[in-house]
Amino acid sequence: MHEPRLHHVSCLDSQGLHRMAYWEWGDSDNPQVVVCVHGLSRQGRDFDTLARALAPQWRVICPDVVGRGQSDWLPDPMGYQVPAYVADMVTLIARLNVPKVAWVGTSMGGLIGLGLAGLRNSPVSRLVLNDVGPVIEYASLQRIGTYLGAPVRFADEVKAAAFLRSISASFGPHSDEQWLALSRPQLKRAPEGDLIPHYDPAIALPFRAVTPELALAGQALLWNSYDRVQVPTLLLRGAESDLLSRETAVAMTRRGPHARLVEFDGVGHAPTLVAPDQVECVRGFLAEGLVTAPEAAVPA
Repeated sequence: MHEPRLHHVSCLDSQGLHRMAYWEWGDSDNPQVVVCVHGLSRQGRDFDTLARALAPQWRVICPDVVGRGQSDWLPDPMGYQVPAYVADMVTLIARLNVPKVAWVGTSMGGLIGLGLAGLRNSPVSRLVLNDVGPVIEYASLQRIGTYLGAPVRFADEVKAAAFLRSISASFGPHSDEQWLALSRPQLKRAPEGDLIPHYDPAIALPFRAVTPELALAGQALLWNSYDRVQVPTLLLRGAESDLLSRETAVAMTRRGPHARLVEFDGVGHAPTLVAPDQVECVRGFLAEGLVTAPEAAVPA
């Protein structure tokens, strides 16, 4: 299947309910499900290339985390927090009606997966953490904070894509066609006719409230979650990443689930999983967890 199907699920928040959108690829009856979750200001269509590669064997689910893409915006911006996102994903997996899912999470999506995989009786069976770990370099948070939620407008798609490319140089090299494909779902038409980013600018409020002290305290909680993970884990890292240091990545190979580390040269934060080698790396790791049906018995 070449294009995804858009669905919604209702989730609980402090003010009531909100709708979370998710994109579905592949056979909706396939019990082998992989959930792919995007980064802080992105949306589920980031995974189009990966989803097309996985769909022949997997039912691929790519949510728009609340406040992004086709999902609702929250009335209380302080609800834009990882524990709340984890709760939303529990609701989503219940809707999917499967006991286990594989997980691919880029940056924030990886933190959500880490939070979910570290829970008792977690539904996560395999975990891919894309350029994120328990220690998040504070300088990277400051860099992201310079553009997150900024009131930008663009006259056309080309200018918008150029701006997104300027703040996303660390994603690594992409063709113009690849970059436009990544950029289009990131934009929506404002009532005035201009193009604006397709996320709630208020997601920046809790993000900017993070101080070095809070970040340090969060590290201990994240390491505790990581050490509770008991499923096969693949850790991807852009070799030039300013968010996931190599020191942290190596430490993740030596504790908790002892992640398998793969680094990509010429890429920072974060690999987009568009390049063929990145796609194949994830596809191969997930294929190791595919459950094959037993062969039919041959009559004697």
